[in-house]
Amino acid sequence: MIKNSQLTQNISIQISSEQIINAVKTLNKEEQQDLVEDLLATINPQYLQSIKEARANYQQGKTHSHEDVFDNT
Repeated sequence: MIKNSQLTQNISIQISSEQIINAVKTLNKEEQQDLVEDLLATINPQYLQSIKEARANYQQGKTHSHEDVFDNT
């Protein structure tokens, strides 16, 4: 049986920023948003922590309605 760690292999490719931009342009909006979120999660540990906190607050019922937050009356 082959384990996942045995399948891991580093590769190196040369790709230009123009090629990356063109590839991203082929993604639909949801895929682009997912990519941005993945990039943020990769470079910003606080981003991941904020997601964990938000999920915990939601599970504990610590939420506010849209009206609570944005009602200006």
